[in-house]
Amino acid sequence: MGGRAVVVGGGIGGLAAAIGLHRTGWEVTVLERAAALDDAGAGISLAANGIRALDALGVGRAVRDAAHRQYTGGTRTPDGSWLARMDGAALERAVGIPMTGIPRAELHRLLREALPASCLRTGVGALSAGDAADLLVAADGVRSGIRAELFPQHPGPVHSGSTVLRAITAEPVVLDTDFELTWGPGAEFGHIAFADGRAEWHAVLASPPGVRHADALSFLRARFGAWHHPVPALLAATRPEDVLHHDTYELVTPVPSYAVGRVALLGDAAHAMTPNLGQGACQALEDAVVLAAELAAGPSVEAALSRYDAVRRPRASGVARAARRAGRLGHRLSHPAAVAARNAALRLAPSGATIRALLTHASWTPPPLP
Repeated sequence: MGGRAVVVGGGIGGLAAAIGLHRTGWEVTVLERAAALDDAGAGISLAANGIRALDALGVGRAVRDAAHRQYTGGTRTPDGSWLARMDGAALERAVGIPMTGIPRAELHRLLREALPASCLRTGVGALSAGDAADLLVAADGVRSGIRAELFPQHPGPVHSGSTVLRAITAEPVVLDTDFELTWGPGAEFGHIAFADGRAEWHAVLASPPGVRHADALSFLRARFGAWHHPVPALLAATRPEDVLHHDTYELVTPVPSYAVGRVALLGDAAHAMTPNLGQGACQALEDAVVLAAELAAGPSVEAALSRYDAVRRPRASGVARAARRAGRLGHRLSHPAAVAARNAALRLAPSGATIRALLTHASWTPPPLP
């Protein structure tokens, strides 16, 4: 089955959907409102399920070659003591694929290069659900206009209670680990190492929406300057103009369906979640593969999208709930007694507990694409 498909949104999920559809015989157009196709994030950590989805789309090898494998790291307290260690080698043995870190812009570039340039149209406003196309894929993000049109009674995204500041260092940084999270009262700081020696860092704060700082980097140096190495070094290696600041929003109320007629919701438009499990992009990549596979199986767009919804909605909704729970145990805790209880529980957890938790979401096998 094929035809004319329009994908609204040129982010990771939208481009991945376009690749899957193009590979299975669809004539695809990607519409992106921004003037240039470029992801606004800093870096991304891809679990095995995300890499498997990229493999199914035919771009996994290129991403693996550009990414940095994450073998060492874990979760710490601000003074540097360990709460839980990550054994990336054990995780790779369990699922066959290591976790990897890559700049979002690099992943975005590799996805774009897997599509004919003629597929991509920038600076174009979104279509509505009623516009003509054999298939319309709404990959237009957490504030999806198409989702709002399909489900006008849905409350839409809500603020998660957190704000995120992040950047990629301007130069290489000496790191002892590939991936870390540090939990302090009301705050989290983490980093992802990249293949070129630079790193992405992020700072998550419990904060109402709209709070901004005249000099974000100076604010962060004051807030996290006494935390363990390499937190101060990461901030010192960052240019002020590179710091991104975004409030985080999620779809707490699930949408009734990921498909209506010939329209499919994908990625954040369908299941925007908090970043606490690092699964947002991975779930969008899963969406893209399943969507292409179901459409290839026919016999009609409507039947294929009904199956897509039946497969994807339970899976993505479950991951979103787990991410919300994880956030409540991380930087959202501020009361000393609650922080102490969490830290004690993590230190007493069996050594394999972290691996089992990661496997819960990373153990996913994509359907075959023709």
